[in-house]
Order: sequence, then C-alpha cells, then structure tokens
Amino acid sequence: MTMNEAKKEPYDILVVGGGIAGEESALNLANMGYRVLMVEKDYSIGGKMIHLSKVFPTLDCAACITTPKVSEVARHPNITVYTYSEVKEVKKEGERDFRVRVVRKPRYVLEDLCTGCEECEKVCPAVVKDPYQWDLVGHKAVFIPFSIANPRVAAIDIDHCVLCGLCEKVCPADAIDFTQKPVEETFHVQSVILATGYNLFDPLKIPRYGYGRYPNVITSMQMERQLAPTRPFNTVLRPGDGKMPDNIAYVLCTGSRDHTVGNPICSQVCCMYSIKQAQLIMGALPMADVTIYYIHIRAFGKGFCEFYQQAKGMGVEFVKGKIARITEKENGNLILRYEDIESGQVKEAEHDMVILSVGVLANDEITAAFNGQHLATDDYRFIRQKEELTSPALTNIPGVFVAGAAAGPMDIPDSIMSAGAASSEAAAYLTQ
Repeated sequence: MTMNEAKKEPYDILVVGGGIAGEESALNLANMGYRVLMVEKDYSIGGKMIHLSKVFPTLDCAACITTPKVSEVARHPNITVYTYSEVKEVKKEGERDFRVRVVRKPRYVLEDLCTGCEECEKVCPAVVKDPYQWDLVGHKAVFIPFSIANPRVAAIDIDHCVLCGLCEKVCPADAIDFTQKPVEETFHVQSVILATGYNLFDPLKIPRYGYGRYPNVITSMQMERQLAPTRPFNTVLRPGDGKMPDNIAYVLCTGSRDHTVGNPICSQVCCMYSIKQAQLIMGALPMADVTIYYIHIRAFGKGFCEFYQQAKGMGVEFVKGKIARITEKENGNLILRYEDIESGQVKEAEHDMVILSVGVLANDEITAAFNGQHLATDDYRFIRQKEELTSPALTNIPGVFVAGAAAGPMDIPDSIMSAGAASSEAAAYLTQ
C-alpha cells in the first residue's frame, strides 16, 4: 500500500512491533480478513531474529525461517507497515475504539522512490559504527540497514552526516530529501497487540567483567553476528587484534539471576544460545577450545538436553563456577578469576576471548504511551499477563493483548505460540 492509501484506510488492529511475534500476530489476523497496521521503531521489520545465525536446538538457519514471514508481511494486502515509526499515544475512547497517535520519523530518503541500489553509500565520506553488526565494524552515514532489510530503503544518520550533498548528486532516483520532518498521524483501531520484544542487558553495568575496557571481551550478540551468514568478518576474529581465537570462554548469567543488577530472574534462552554458539564455533574453528562457565544449565525444552549432551560430546568444557572478575594481560589475553563450585576453590584460567552471555530485560517503553488507562507490568517491568495460565495474551486493559517476549523471557517457538494466542484473543474480542 502507498502512504496515501494507508491514510484513508480504516484499520481494525494495531500491532506494535515487527519482530517474529508481531509478524505472526499480524499475518494470522490479516489472513482472517482483518486490516492490520504494524508499527516498527527500527528501519526494518524482522526484529532480533533476523540478525541471528541459527536457532537451537535444530541449528536451522534463522534468516531462512524469518525472511519469508518478513516478505509475506510486507506484501500482504491487509497489512500496512510503518517502519522507523513510534506509537506515541494509545487512548481507549470506548468499547473496541482506540485512538492511536503514530509519529513517522524522517529517514531523509523517500521510501517510494529509493531502489536500494547503494550508490549513495559508495560516495558518502562519513563512517559511523554499525549497530546492526553490534558496533564490530562501521557503515556509512547513509546506509541500507542490512543486506536482507525490508523495506530495502536507505536512511541517513543525520547526526553524523557532513551534509556534503554527494549522496543527493549520485542518487539515480532523486530519493534523497534533507527537508523531511517528523509526520504525526492519528488512527482509530478496535484492538491493539503489543509485540514490543525485549532489551538485552548492558554488561557495562558489571565493570568487573571488563566489557568496554578490554576489546576481547564481547557480548553474545556480537559473537552471534560473527557466526551469521551476513557476518562482519570472513571468520570468527577477536576484535582487539584480528587474531583467530583458539581458547574461548563463555560467562553465563551475565545480567541474569543477579540481584545486584536488578534482574533476579532467569532469561531462559542464555544457556541454550551459548551452547548453540559453542557448537558453531567448533565448526568454524575446529582447533579452538570452548569453555562455558555456568551456575546451572537450564535445558528444559524439547531436544534441549540432547543438544547440551551433544555439545559435551563435541568437546565443549562446562565449568560450574561463578566469575569474580576478568583482567587483561599485555598480549590481550584475559584472566578469569572464578569460584569452582564443585571443588569449593578459587581458581584462575586464561582465555584469549571472552563472550558475556547477556540476559533478557523488559522493554517497557510502550507503557508510557497509554493515556487514560495504566498498562500494568509485573515486578520485572514486563507487561503483566492477566491470566498467565489460561489466557496468557490478556492484559489489564480489555482489547489490548500481549505477544512474545514483551510478556517475559521466551524463545522463538514460545514467541510464535504466544503470538497465536494474542491473535486468537484479538479476533475473539472483535467478534464479541
């Protein structure tokens, strides 16, 4: 749909978030004949899943699973997608009547004209860190977000743009528009599904691990990008000196099950994604040793325990221990001081690269958008499920439903199942 058609089109349902849960919810409802408006704050739909390497425990390609859904959402006649947009206000004005205010932020590129040819990138002189590669490399100030982005439309980081005008001169479609401003639009919908996902823990909050000071201490998402087909480097490298690591450590529960950083709960996915990455590393670097430092391994899902045992059989070493601190040697290697829980001793081990398996935190920004009624959250700021066991999609506001990790930590299959529940509840609400 074009933007002009969208403004005239009445919508039945607003889906906030374009990750796997939002996509599944939108497709389910669109296939029932409902008209869906999807609002995504990023430049592309696909959420975090589109940036993953493989999924556990099957090791299927993550992008191969999610890109067909992304394409189907973008092409579905009953779905209108607003990317790089935010829901600023949701107000319930009556039964099955929500007024929503959406702000479309300027990307300084005309979406209807841009062909994604990347000619603008080639001539841009400004280079900034690439958030889609988790700052491991850089990209130009005018950029296509990533290779499989949808829509494949360029955007300009205006804060780092030097306003040289080169992109404007070479664009064959005349799509560059530095005069763009935020556009605010108001719609009325009958129901709202919140699929806003989660945030990842910032390991800077645990300074003793050295993240941000020691270049060879990285996060699990940075390693995930190094293992993905669209990776920043040709192989797995440690950022400090570009060396291929041969002795890698994982620190589990970084920012999870830790009262000192305000997140005492288990993130549910960290054990398994770390085990997945360990297996992929041993495939990419056959001579590398991988050690996983853990408190407990929580392999609770279908095939998870077998996947854990498979990693052990491949040679991954599991050490039941709590990391006290990480220090750096002159050669960039890292010394891990830890308590070996089984022996009761304090030990040290040297590794040339450390991956912090960061936990899942609530993304509660959407709660501030609700006007007139308070959207309830739980003790950890996830959206509260009114009836967690019997109707997990219900919130405290009738007509507003929650899907995926917005309700709490969960893996991809659980997020898809949660989205099915939310779309079913929304359809039932609209037919009451």
